[in-house]
Amino acid sequence: MASPVPRNDYDSLFDDDESLDDRRATIVEHLEELRTRLFRSLLLITLGWVVGWFAFDPIFNALEGVMRDPSIRPPGLVVKPVFTNFADAFLLKFKLSLIIGIIIMAPFVIVQLWGFVRPALKRKELKAFRSVVPFTVVLFSLGVVLAFVILRPALKWFMGYIVEFNADLYQNPGVFSFFVLKMALAFGAGFQLPLVVWFLAKIELLTSEALWKHWRVAVTAVIVIGFALTPSNDVFSNAALIIPMLLLYFITVFAVRLLEKNRRKADEKRSR
Repeated sequence: MASPVPRNDYDSLFDDDESLDDRRATIVEHLEELRTRLFRSLLLITLGWVVGWFAFDPIFNALEGVMRDPSIRPPGLVVKPVFTNFADAFLLKFKLSLIIGIIIMAPFVIVQLWGFVRPALKRKELKAFRSVVPFTVVLFSLGVVLAFVILRPALKWFMGYIVEFNADLYQNPGVFSFFVLKMALAFGAGFQLPLVVWFLAKIELLTSEALWKHWRVAVTAVIVIGFALTPSNDVFSNAALIIPMLLLYFITVFAVRLLEKNRRKADEKRSR
């Protein structure tokens, strides 16, 4: 692994510098660099935690607002937030503000990770990585939006069964808030699958022929990943994540085929 840290982590993500320093780093230098990156990441997360503490109220009200929405709650159903322990309210704010801080600072923490890993990557891998990065935020955002879109009808469907038993709902606010965040993060993470496939194709570790040949294995893997990521065990939520992931997979296979076609044309031009 090459030793030096790029002159600027943010600029180095998309710079055109073809050569990393030829000097080889020692194990001690790697450990020192890792320690620096980890310290910066912890500092960033701590700062995000403070921001999350003060931004807790509007974010919490937005999450809990889904539960209080009259268009979702069946007529006659009483929904009441309830804590079962005197410390639950504090722990809820403590943990949720930490998660908010991690989400806010995630891009900056990733930059620190990138600054540590970048010197070890080859030129082809760097080029492939740059082509993937802009789409990570787009697909992650699409996944989060889809999670919130299906959350309301799914919640309404579940609440309908409570009315059948003529019961009221005493819901722990922390449980529901974390469930919503887990759903959003699960869908955002699931939508990164095509980028992984695309990156491996760009560095020529995967081909469209292999992706088509083993499509049954891919479908099985997507289903397993979908069930593992979705925090709820209902078929509705699982299908809402798995079906888009399958569509994105086959779209990516088609895109990889186009990539290979363009690569062959470029090779033919260079050979003339």
